[in-house]
Amino acid sequence: MVILNRIYTRAGDGGDTALGDGSRRLKHDLRVAAYGCIDETNAFIGVARLHVQTQKVLDEMLGRIQNDLFDLGADLCRPPGTDEQQSQGGAGGRPPLRISDAQVARLEQEIDTLNHGLQPLRSFVLPGGTPAAAHLHVARAAARRAERAMTALARSEQVGAPALRYANRLSDFLFVAARFANDNGAGDILWQPGKNLQPSPPDSA
Repeated sequence: MVILNRIYTRAGDGGDTALGDGSRRLKHDLRVAAYGCIDETNAFIGVARLHVQTQKVLDEMLGRIQNDLFDLGADLCRPPGTDEQQSQGGAGGRPPLRISDAQVARLEQEIDTLNHGLQPLRSFVLPGGTPAAAHLHVARAAARRAERAMTALARSEQVGAPALRYANRLSDFLFVAARFANDNGAGDILWQPGKNLQPSPPDSA
């Protein structure tokens, strides 16, 4: 159980923060940056949900994802190591919370569900359309940044494979969700390569 009865502690005034295992890292450390980007993505999804409340299926999917993202943040803030070993041997308490393959599989299923009725794409999509779609595209861009932070971290420290897969699928989900919120793709704004390379003709009026 998480109990938050005091919001400020002054413990981070020196520019460092505690990870889930009690160790301390600088606030610009790659691991801290990674779960910070996940938190930012979650906040953008929260804004997007304000605009999809009439689309119950999509709103429920986004609600599940928001809960998953707290799981993902908990996963990232506790580096793999002795905690798993202790919990497997019975000396520790509950094992650290880790993103599971089941969560990745559910996200893939929900991508397929939303994508099933979408119009085929013939170009890349510009972010925009309905307010819901626009906010979902912002969340998608934040999710991509979170994934980049996680892959950068994975070059120097261990990151769980399901966590990396979840981050990758998340941006795919948000892209499909934005199209779903754009009248099943009918309201998508398509990129027209080179459309503005030439000056516009003078206004004859």
